Amino acid sequence: MEEIVQAFFNAEIAQAALPIVLQGLLNTVLLSLMVVPLGFIGGLILAMLALSKSRLIRWPLMAWVDFFRAFPPLVLLILLFAGLPFAGLELGGFACVAIAFFLNTGAYYGEILRAGIESIPRGQVEAARSTGLSGLQAMIYVVLPQAVRNVMPDLLSNTLEVVKLTALGSVVAVPELLFQARQAQSVTYNATPIVMAAVIYFLILWPVVRLLSRLENRALHASAR
Repeated sequence: MEEIVQAFFNAEIAQAALPIVLQGLLNTVLLSLMVVPLGFIGGLILAMLALSKSRLIRWPLMAWVDFFRAFPPLVLLILLFAGLPFAGLELGGFACVAIAFFLNTGAYYGEILRAGIESIPRGQVEAARSTGLSGLQAMIYVVLPQAVRNVMPDLLSNTLEVVKLTALGSVVAVPELLFQARQAQSVTYNATPIVMAAVIYFLILWPVVRLLSRLENRALHASAR
């Protein structure tokens, strides 16, 4: 038992590694604040384009969404980071993560938002147009607020996954939480920094998980009425 404590819960090593791990936490927060809005904006663009009646737009869009939903984000990230230099374009780790998440998570956000938009009755759009609003204004002020509310559990669930996936940044040397914890582990030859990172991830994401559960239960009760 003492060996387990020394290997995974060493207080001295935890104290020494704390500044390094906290620096990684800061970068993880900054990375999340970058990739989540990028993915949401990309998804919103895809969802709006999906409303087009033209097959020349909808079919390539469907292929785009299906491709990036099926393509592993880790492979996409490595392809951007290690493959683009062969084409004469070198991007930093943060830029590669931003592009990869924009493409991958944008496809997921797009499908969620599209479902939310399609859940709004067409009559509400016509009623908004009858008051003098343009089609774009009706979408912004009438449709999107209701659509986002209808799919909020799915949006939160996807956002939760996006934040967890920021740990992939360690693969391309982005100094986020996991990368810094691994650096501390390599110096201390102890697993305590990794345990610290796991605990921090849990403390950050657990409130979101609880909020998601409450929203799902509320939606379940509302549908049962």
